[in-house]
Amino acid sequence: MTTETPKPVKEIPLLAQVLGRVPSGVFILAIAGPDGQKTGLLASWVQQASFSPPQITVAINKARWFVDWLSTGTAVVLNQVQKGDPLLFRHFGKGFEPGQDAFAGVESTPGNSGLPVLQAAMAALEGTITSQLDAADHIICLVTITSAHAVRSPAEFDPYIHLRKNGLSY
Repeated sequence: MTTETPKPVKEIPLLAQVLGRVPSGVFILAIAGPDGQKTGLLASWVQQASFSPPQITVAINKARWFVDWLSTGTAVVLNQVQKGDPLLFRHFGKGFEPGQDAFAGVESTPGNSGLPVLQAAMAALEGTITSQLDAADHIICLVTITSAHAVRSPAEFDPYIHLRKNGLSY
């Protein structure tokens, strides 16, 4: 009888562990291109950035096929995902190719910009990209919020907060 030596477990460096514990909200970002094609993605690096005017930051990986849509003046909707959500996280977490309807099978109503406000979300924030920052492998978009939609009463919100085991990768 031979016994195999167990393979060592790759340890996550302390810096990655601590960085991964920085909490952020989980949203479904809805955006449209210049030709009107819409797409959505799971955005988990979202933070409030200012009170007046109300602004948030959204970090988006530069490898996304639609990054050229992210420019000053572009309208966006951030649909806030509820804690324990089984539908939105799974549906939008898989990603979509150009031409795929990211919102097929997901109930929504058009927001002020015409972008989808998802009925399975808790709420949605609408705004426009007002500036960008190059952040190595991501683009940080500063979004000025122009309106909000409550799908549920704000008193009932229990938002999905994302923490990572490793702050150096998804």
